[in-house]
Amino acid sequence: MDPVDRFRDLLRIPTVHPEAGGDWAEHERFVARLAELYPALHAALERERVDRSVLFRWRGASAERPTVLMAHYDVVPAAGAEGWTHPPFAADLDAAGVIWGRGTIDDKGELVAILEAVETLVGEGFVPANDVYLSFGHDEESHGTGARAIVDELERRGIRPALVVDEGGAVVDDVFPGVDRPIAAIGVSEKGIANVLLTVEQDGGHASTPPAMAATVRIARAVERLERHPFPARLDPPVRAMLAGIGPHARGVQGWAFRHLGLTAGLVTRLMARMGPETRAMVRTTMAVTQLGGSAAANVLAERATATVNVRIATSSSLAAVGARVRRVIDDPLVRVELVHTTEPSPVSPAAGPAWDAVRGAVEAAFPDAVPVPYVMFAASDARQFTRISDHVYRFCGMRMTRAERAGLHAIDERVRVSSWLETIAFYTALVRAV
Repeated sequence: MDPVDRFRDLLRIPTVHPEAGGDWAEHERFVARLAELYPALHAALERERVDRSVLFRWRGASAERPTVLMAHYDVVPAAGAEGWTHPPFAADLDAAGVIWGRGTIDDKGELVAILEAVETLVGEGFVPANDVYLSFGHDEESHGTGARAIVDELERRGIRPALVVDEGGAVVDDVFPGVDRPIAAIGVSEKGIANVLLTVEQDGGHASTPPAMAATVRIARAVERLERHPFPARLDPPVRAMLAGIGPHARGVQGWAFRHLGLTAGLVTRLMARMGPETRAMVRTTMAVTQLGGSAAANVLAERATATVNVRIATSSSLAAVGARVRRVIDDPLVRVELVHTTEPSPVSPAAGPAWDAVRGAVEAAFPDAVPVPYVMFAASDARQFTRISDHVYRFCGMRMTRAERAGLHAIDERVRVSSWLETIAFYTALVRAV
């Protein structure tokens, strides 16, 4: 098999979490298949199971400054499979050199690229300068217990990685108009998360005699107040560093503004808040109302009305600040506000020093046309677990993605170009050689 065939082989195994309709047997089949497809790696590296996750150790010349390369082998379900251009677990390769299927980007594309890089380097007799760990989680898309268990084990052994790299940013060229070169966005942090549950409970009854303000109306008013009062926009330090890195490659007024943020920060912040969803998310804590609940029947007043607001918290904010602002904006004691399934924003890793330079150098080797810059990841990843044992945790998937390809994440028609995926292998090869 060549690398593409091995990739497609592993994509065909539907490693969906059982809570989402999958089967643990498929997870075990995936792990077993790794040993069959990557024999040199399995012969040279030490492998252990931590829960259902997999941890490899590649002993280097030194154990002083270990690196952890992360990925996860579970995937989200492919509901509505009939809407896919190609079946979601067929791993079809079309004439244009595109592989279609769930997991091509999130996150088997990254995982298999790591395996390909290590398999080749082992075959060449390469020995890394420092230990390299491969941490492959089994439930990133649900609970993240695998990554937590691996971190617990590494912490118990006294291991503090000098560098951790997980999924995250990509090489993109369609976020900032007027920028001449692709941008390699390397995540130095990720936003915090809170599901804010709004609840109103009051007497129900027949819909023919409604009260002055039904529970559903009160919930709707709370939601409307939140929509009218978004969190303030600001340039947090990682975003400011990103714009400063982009500035020399941006044309016209925008380039001048990025290069002179000391004068233009206020204007740039306001513009980014209006340019589109991606730039808006860069400069503020975001809120999205994702669920609404009321009565079970059309002619019955709701005794309990609910709304769920998914909040992604900027690095300069916190769970406490989010809760306080939501309560203040809603300003209604009859609306109960609860924050559930919460994580604080991750610590910000430095965009300077040996660890950053290793990632940046690997980006420059694999993507010589791209400009490496720091950024804040909007979504959550297993990487946040590793901030407990490392100060240098970065989120970069090593892929070149169009806007349409990014839209395929967790959606119909997830896909990757073979040419892009081969660059991912080149990125990890360069990174391992550098650490």
